[in-house]
Amino acid sequence: MSDETPICSAKGCRAAAVWVLAWNNPKIHPPERRKTWLACDEHREHLSRFLGVRGLLKDVVALADWEAPEGA
Repeated sequence: MSDETPICSAKGCRAAAVWVLAWNNPKIHPPERRKTWLACDEHREHLSRFLGVRGLLKDVVALADWEAPEGA
């Protein structure tokens, strides 16, 4: 992440991100790999549900508490 304010990953949203949604596609990523989407409060549930239905969501963490694991 850069020094700029992180923004929500939802299409068209320009709100500040508050949440990190860590996910992994087991068909193409090793189990320890975590990709991330960022979410504002308004889109956290929607993005979590999108990833969860596909079995990809691994964790939802407050952006302030997020420390990317090695290899992310």
